[in-house]
Amino acid sequence: MKIINDFKEYEILDMASGLKLERWNEVILSRPDPQIIWTEKSRESLWDSADAKYRRSSSGGGEWHIYNKSMPTSWTIKWQDLTFNLKLMGFKHTGLFPEQAYNWNIIREKIKNAGREVKVLNLFAYTGGASVAALSAGASVVHVDSSRGMVDWAKENVHSSNLESRPIRFIVDDVVKFVEREIRRGNKYDMIIMDPPSFGRGANKEIWNIETDLFNLVKLCTELLSDDPLMFLINSYTTGLSMNVLADILKMTVNKEYKGYICSDEVGIPMKNSDLILPCGIFARWEKDKYED
Repeated sequence: MKIINDFKEYEILDMASGLKLERWNEVILSRPDPQIIWTEKSRESLWDSADAKYRRSSSGGGEWHIYNKSMPTSWTIKWQDLTFNLKLMGFKHTGLFPEQAYNWNIIREKIKNAGREVKVLNLFAYTGGASVAALSAGASVVHVDSSRGMVDWAKENVHSSNLESRPIRFIVDDVVKFVEREIRRGNKYDMIIMDPPSFGRGANKEIWNIETDLFNLVKLCTELLSDDPLMFLINSYTTGLSMNVLADILKMTVNKEYKGYICSDEVGIPMKNSDLILPCGIFARWEKDKYED
C-alpha cells in the first residue's frame, strides 16, 4: 500500500463505527467510510469538535448537519504549492480526495523530468486535482468531465493555484465521445489519466458502467498516445474491483503497443498518532520509465 504522508493540511484524527474524523485545514468533519468496521474510538473527546457531520439516511443518501454556525460555506486547503477549494457536497464529499497526492507527486515528477513539452489528457477529471498538478509541472492539459459544475470548480482550483496563464482546455462532454472525436482529429497525448466512476451519466445522459465500459475506453485511449508516451494512470474507488484487474487491462491494451512497466497498488492515509491506515482506493499505472517510490 502507498501511504500518503505529505498532505500537511489534511489528517485523519480518529476512526470508528463507520466514520472518520478529519481535519481539512481548520475545518473538522465527520464522514462515513465503509472500510471502518471497528467500534472502538481512540480519541473519544475529539469527536465533539466536529464542525459538521454527514449522516446517512435509512432510505438512502444522507445530509450534512452543521454544528459550528461560524463554519465557512467554502474554504481552501494547500498541498505543497497548490491550493484547492472545498465545500460540503451531497453524498458526503468535499471536492477533493487527499489520497490522490500520491499520484500528483508522480505526475509532477514525470513531467518535470521529461525534458520536453508534455501533453496531458485528464478524463473523468472531477475538480481537477491531477490537472492542477500536471499544469504546475509545466504540461499542457486537456481536462474532460461531463459535469459543468465540476469543470467550473476545476477552473477555480487552477485560479487559486495561480496557474490560469498556463495552457489548459476545459471540456464538458461525455468522455467516450470526446475520445472518439480526438482519435478522428489525430490528436495525441504523452500522459493519460482517468478516474472513472462506477456508474455515471454523460453530458447528454449517456450511460457509463465501469464493468462493461472501462476496457473499451482504455483500448480507445491507446490510440491517443504519442509515439513516446510517459504514463497511463487509472484510479478507481469501485468496491470489489481489484487493482490486478486494472493492471491486466493495461497489459492487454497499452503495453501491447508500448512496452514499459506496469504496477498496481492501494493508496491509504494514516491516522494521526496511530499505526492505523485507512485504505482509500486503488490504481494501476503503465509507465515508460519505472518510478521508484
